[in-house]
Amino acid sequence: MSVDVDALAERLDRAQRSAAAVRQLTATDQLDVPTAYRIQQRLVHLRTGRGERLVGLKMGLTSQAKMTQMGVDQPIWGHLTDAMDIDDGGTVDPGRFIHPRVEPEVAFLLDGGGAPTAVAPALEAIDSRYAGFQFTLPDVIADNTSAAGFVIGAWRPVPVGVDNLGVLLEVDGRVVQTGSTAAILGDPRRALARGLDQARAAGVRPEPGWVFLAGAATAAAALEPGAHVRAVVEELGSASLRVAGPATEGGAP
Repeated sequence: MSVDVDALAERLDRAQRSAAAVRQLTATDQLDVPTAYRIQQRLVHLRTGRGERLVGLKMGLTSQAKMTQMGVDQPIWGHLTDAMDIDDGGTVDPGRFIHPRVEPEVAFLLDGGGAPTAVAPALEAIDSRYAGFQFTLPDVIADNTSAAGFVIGAWRPVPVGVDNLGVLLEVDGRVVQTGSTAAILGDPRRALARGLDQARAAGVRPEPGWVFLAGAATAAAALEPGAHVRAVVEELGSASLRVAGPATEGGAP
């Protein structure tokens, strides 16, 4: 059965732009992984065609906790654009999301060859465009791995080891998830190498200054209106965001 890649990408694009969930693509179409990545590529082209700029790449489903949470069993990769970039400590409008979640990550700054020149703590906001946050592996790949937003903390030189650093995810000052960078394919640098290999095989080459999100170190937490969220990574520091809502209106802390 043939698949209309353009039509499926446009369906996901409309869902993201209107913040209105759609049915899984696999509910009506038979998708394999290569076709799902073709849909993702077309989806990204729609966004860059409107003026968004590619600024990096990301891995998804790199921790066992995340794979268990989402019911899949292999890592995937996707694209980042400048429209997803959130300032460290910045505030986001919850109205831009359908049912967002947030997770702590490690980010690398890349040179033109893909080598890491710096590392930073990070947060990723994810927001599946599918009803009920339910999807198969091809569905989530097509949906650009649920990418919705990202926050990068202060960059610093890459230390000798980043493979077993403690990670905390805090919401309103309360720790809601704990983990280790070892959950990111055993070492975030392994996720970097694997992701770049996958991207290059698809014809995507990193550009100087691109960001690479290596994957989540813990399961995701709900991103609620009014929340203040912070990721803390041992030796690397922290990254944070606020969600507009009752706790942030009127200049409340």
